[in-house]
Amino acid sequence: MTPTSAIPLVELRNLTFGYGNRVILDNVSLQVPRGKVTALMGASGGGKTTVLRLVGGQIRAQSGQTLFDGQDVTTMDAKALYAARRRMGMLFQFGALFTDISVFDNVAFPLREHTDLPEALVRDIVLMKLNAVGLRGARDLMPSSLSGGMARRVALARAIALDPELVMYDEPFAGLDPISLGTSARLIRDLNDAMGLTSIVVSHDLDETFHIADQVIVLANGRIAAQGTPDEVRHSEDPLVHQFVNALPDGPVRFHYPGPTLTEDFGGLRP
Repeated sequence: MTPTSAIPLVELRNLTFGYGNRVILDNVSLQVPRGKVTALMGASGGGKTTVLRLVGGQIRAQSGQTLFDGQDVTTMDAKALYAARRRMGMLFQFGALFTDISVFDNVAFPLREHTDLPEALVRDIVLMKLNAVGLRGARDLMPSSLSGGMARRVALARAIALDPELVMYDEPFAGLDPISLGTSARLIRDLNDAMGLTSIVVSHDLDETFHIADQVIVLANGRIAAQGTPDEVRHSEDPLVHQFVNALPDGPVRFHYPGPTLTEDFGGLRP
């Protein structure tokens, strides 16, 4: 029998997903090992956030499997999916805090929604989670009073409120100043290790993401263009990956959108 620790917490098997005739993921297979930070990277529109939605059961693939702890999310009924989601935490782009309730109540929300814990215990858990992200003193503030970095940290406290096994981060560094960005990256790595989490990070920030990730997967054109340690991906000889990690303006991903030639567009103009 295979030990549970050897089974990936998340796995995509021969998965295909698209919108109408537009294929986003084409027969993709990947694994997310337990206890590690896996980064999903690639150009915009490559399917990174789509993977998070598939794992969370928000969308379902046309073919293939989306496995969470060995169970296919695609075939789960509402009750089973709800139970699986209680084992997941999600940090949305820009935090997605509830704007009309306080920081404390934002973090308390999943505890009140998914458990019957007494309020005294909810209070203690909320304060512990806020303390873990350095914001215990901000408990009574409203989201409108928070900076972008603070809002992202409150959202992280909310994401870990139920002590999930998996935490998914959708562009956690977008729009942050260098100090907030570095703080957020360190929190992701430290919380992953301290709590024994498994983390999936969707990000375009190469330096910080490569610094905290154990595994990097680069998605492009519906497939996996590169997969390995940050150092292995950084030195990939794949032209598209080389363009991406070196921020080159032209390459397999063209600067000019496909269209008529210059002669076709301008050749008929009169002098």
